[in-house]
Amino acid sequence: MSGVALTVYGVLALTFMMTMYALEGRDRRFVLAFACGCALASSYGFLSGAWPFGVVEAIWAVVALRRFQRDDRSAGPGGRPPKGKAG
Repeated sequence: MSGVALTVYGVLALTFMMTMYALEGRDRRFVLAFACGCALASSYGFLSGAWPFGVVEAIWAVVALRRFQRDDRSAGPGGRPPKGKAG
């Protein structure tokens, strides 16, 4: 990958990651998207030769995936889906 292409990839990966981080409070799917953004940023770190950055972003990707798995914003009491209202 050329230097310019790698730089563009890095800018896009980090912009996506930070945008998803800013939107995490809106829906749990943004937490999953943030995890994907961290994985993209990690790959950029390894491709650019900044392996410590790549390792840290890989760790953040795992942390975000675990937060996504544990996030139960849409669940009702006891982790069950909310019951529909009786008409």
